[in-house]
Amino acid sequence: MSLQRMLKLHYVLVLVLCVSASEDFDWTKNERGSFYYGTFPTGFSWGAGGSAYQTEGAWDKDGKGMSIWDVFAHKKGKIFLNDTADHSCEGYYKFKDDITLMKDMKFNHYRFSISWPRIFPNGIKADHINEKGIKYYDDLINMLLDNNITPIVTLYHWDLPQVLQEKYGGWQNVSMVNYFNDFANLCFERFGDRVKYWVTFNNPWSSAVEGYETGEHAPGLKLRGTGAYKAAHHIIKAHAKVWHTYDTQWRSKQKGLVGISLLADWGEPVDITNQRDIEAAERYVQFYMGWFATPIFNGDYPQVMKDYIGRKSAQQGLGTSRLPVFSSQEKSYIKGTCDFLGIGHFTTRYITQKNYPSGRGNSYFTDRDLVELVDPRWPDPGSEWLYSVPWGFRRLLNFVKTQYGNPMIYVTENGVSEKVQRCTDLCDDWRMQYFKDYINEMLKALKDGVNVKGYTAWSLLDKFEWDEGFSERFGLFYVDFLNKNKPRYPKASVQYYKRIISSNGFPNQREVESWKRKATETCSSSNQLLAAARRKSQQDNKEQAGMPKVWPVHDEV
Repeated sequence: MSLQRMLKLHYVLVLVLCVSASEDFDWTKNERGSFYYGTFPTGFSWGAGGSAYQTEGAWDKDGKGMSIWDVFAHKKGKIFLNDTADHSCEGYYKFKDDITLMKDMKFNHYRFSISWPRIFPNGIKADHINEKGIKYYDDLINMLLDNNITPIVTLYHWDLPQVLQEKYGGWQNVSMVNYFNDFANLCFERFGDRVKYWVTFNNPWSSAVEGYETGEHAPGLKLRGTGAYKAAHHIIKAHAKVWHTYDTQWRSKQKGLVGISLLADWGEPVDITNQRDIEAAERYVQFYMGWFATPIFNGDYPQVMKDYIGRKSAQQGLGTSRLPVFSSQEKSYIKGTCDFLGIGHFTTRYITQKNYPSGRGNSYFTDRDLVELVDPRWPDPGSEWLYSVPWGFRRLLNFVKTQYGNPMIYVTENGVSEKVQRCTDLCDDWRMQYFKDYINEMLKALKDGVNVKGYTAWSLLDKFEWDEGFSERFGLFYVDFLNKNKPRYPKASVQYYKRIISSNGFPNQREVESWKRKATETCSSSNQLLAAARRKSQQDNKEQAGMPKVWPVHDEV
């Protein structure tokens, strides 16, 4: 994009912000910035989450096979600072300690994923079932239930068995549909008597786009313009097959629910009076969440995806669209395969129209004909992609309500990161503010009639953040990765979120305004404990290396 074009867009963005900041929200006639004091319905479920590869460690222990992320992270230059999750939080060994933390916070649920290669080391049931892996998840599920915490189990959080990638090309191959169904069916058989909430896939957008289009994530392929669409096509089929397997073989006796978790940023038009920007903003959401949600709820891809990708494919001289086609039989088979919709949401973008000529090479991103923008005034405490824009959350939830017939929704991921500095401060005031604002927008959406049943803070622990390694931290609890025991330290947001849970929302202004102050008071002692532990660890390392003792004159926190 030329500098002149960028400056023009920035000028338009700032101008529109000034004009639209006080615009009424379509569904509620409420300003963006207002705070609503009130509580959630009785029975609303509160919890937090994590995933197998990010937290478990024990990557090659007790018979676990290799995943695509094990292989990808061990390749130099793929992960920031060449980090791997080989040990990460050591959740495989410390899950009892972590459940104690959850119990203290009075969680209603905990969301975690089952590692496919920990159950099927070679990816295939016929080859080998790893009973040690099954015992680990049995113990985890049983202890959660013993502490009145409902397990919400994700079957696929990106860690495909490496054997299936090498033999078949992973999600580029339709054979994954049956292999994944075999894995899911075994999980239903072994755990379904106790697990009642199943998530087939976590954020398949990322698996498809970052795994097979940009190569930023495992397996690291760059099949531009085709790879993401083909992977997504097979993932959608796999989701539907697993839903039907549960529906026909297990539902009547286990009485559980099967859904999917889709990541969805909100897209807001740069110019709310410009029809092209309005259409571009909706196209952004349709190419993101609608890519998966629309087939699952309505049986086929969003029409706008079929139109845009089909037209650009024709301009390339291709005989057929790069977007695969569902047969009429497949459409009816896929439609309605969702007992609840998991929504992962973190941020918002301003969207404006931009035409990408097909001659410059096609990709998922150029197929959309749009540009994503951010307001420089939005807070951005951590990940470069994550800006705090609470009002987008309510808009997104209302979009789901109107677009897909008001399905049952569980918020399966929502949270904010921080970049790791040399010294870590556990008084995470920005995270407390993020939770306050985003959860309040969710409460407003409930008032709008959106059918939200639960909220999952992302995440319980600091953990391995994919290609960013350990440089970004989403956790309520700080994990000292430099210590082999991986101790957990509560951040201030632990106490803050605990108060939201105990109050089931935001009862009144006076009480809520005291929460941050009280939570901050608790983190100074945690800071001191962490600093002392760090000093001891550094001293032990020096002694092991034969260096003289040196005592610090002040804490580095």
